[in-house]
Amino acid sequence: MKKVITYGTYDLLHEGHINLLRRAKALGDYLIVGVTNDSFDRERGKLNVRNNVLERVEAVRATGLADQIVIEDYIGQKIDDIQKYDVDIFTVGSDWEGMFDYLKEYCDVVYLPRTEGVSSSMLRHESEIRVRLGIIGCGRIATRLVAEHSKVDAVEIAALYDIDRSAAEQLAPHAESICDTFEEAVERCDALYIATPHTAHYAQAKYALERGKHVLCETPMVLRGSEAEELYALAEQHNLVLLEANKTAYCPAFNHLITLIKSGLIGDVVSIDASESKLWSEERLKRELDPSQAGGSMFEMGSYPLLPIIKLLGTKHRNIDFYSRMNSSDVDVYTRGIMLYDNAIASFQLGLGVKTEGNLVISGTQGYAYVPSPWWKTDYFELRYEDQNRNKKYFYKWDEPGLRYELQEFVACIVNRRLTSSRLTPQQSIAMAHIMEQFGHRKNIFKL
Repeated sequence: MKKVITYGTYDLLHEGHINLLRRAKALGDYLIVGVTNDSFDRERGKLNVRNNVLERVEAVRATGLADQIVIEDYIGQKIDDIQKYDVDIFTVGSDWEGMFDYLKEYCDVVYLPRTEGVSSSMLRHESEIRVRLGIIGCGRIATRLVAEHSKVDAVEIAALYDIDRSAAEQLAPHAESICDTFEEAVERCDALYIATPHTAHYAQAKYALERGKHVLCETPMVLRGSEAEELYALAEQHNLVLLEANKTAYCPAFNHLITLIKSGLIGDVVSIDASESKLWSEERLKRELDPSQAGGSMFEMGSYPLLPIIKLLGTKHRNIDFYSRMNSSDVDVYTRGIMLYDNAIASFQLGLGVKTEGNLVISGTQGYAYVPSPWWKTDYFELRYEDQNRNKKYFYKWDEPGLRYELQEFVACIVNRRLTSSRLTPQQSIAMAHIMEQFGHRKNIFKL
């Protein structure tokens, strides 16, 4: 039996894709189709916001042409797949002529003619929906997101607002206008990215949602569980997208890690340990340590280690204790949290001016996952076992600073009328806010 393999993004599956698959099928007896997992269209250099990988897999399956579908997860997988599935022919469109000649060492390589007059880019242009985004708070994080927006389809910066107008003016070349008031910025946009101090998030997000605007709010979104519940209920009531901008939650590698662990590859999870720290100068950490702006290691970084804990162990922990070292302003420069579940335990360490290892270890009954520092920018992880021959390493590309992933998911939700994201659900975001609230009330805190 002659096996043929081909790869593609298959975004907005069209006649050209189907013709290419038919030609590929005709080359042999068994067709394997690889669908790119990270939604990255290398021809355009932008992140796709139209179809997620599961939708694209189903579209390919619906053609009836693929005998087998695999998901392309990493660079170098083509060689692995060719050897794994004993492939005879690798084929791809002629616009890639010569690019895959290196595979001739492993199988025959055939470049197929494309269908003239039709492409995903053309269809995307014809049905293009633009999301007009307003940036509220033009500080360090917002500056990075503005630079990232050109990497994501269907989004443009319509307005900037900051109480310090000079901060907005620094980003002026990327936007249509600078607004004098928050209210004016809301009026000019379809959606808002809120990157103001934590204490301002609730009021600004509520105002925007009440006026029919989608909201992407920096993490932690709010510091009280009741506020999170109210905002998500308001978004649902108005059929709006509300996402918490936790960049790790939308990172492709991190999501693959969570999927592998949930599939049982290390057995039942019994322990999670995560750390994150910044060893910066007091001057650079001025905002992060400001009590009037909800400063401190827990409020500043706590949502990151809470993410894998809540995604893997759930939102219903039995107890949580905090061990914190406070500075003279009663702001925590170091916090260790210990969370107890019915069948597992989790711990996390956070430091602002205190250095920790910064890795993530997830222990299971059959093995464990190890993600080295900085694990919150996941680009590599390992699954390790008692039998070291079973150990496996996973490598991914992380595009610094990584904010394009959260922006892509936000815009994709808007464009596809998908009100929530499985990568960080409202329930998970609300659970984090309740934990922040407990810390804010100094409940179960033991000061060092």
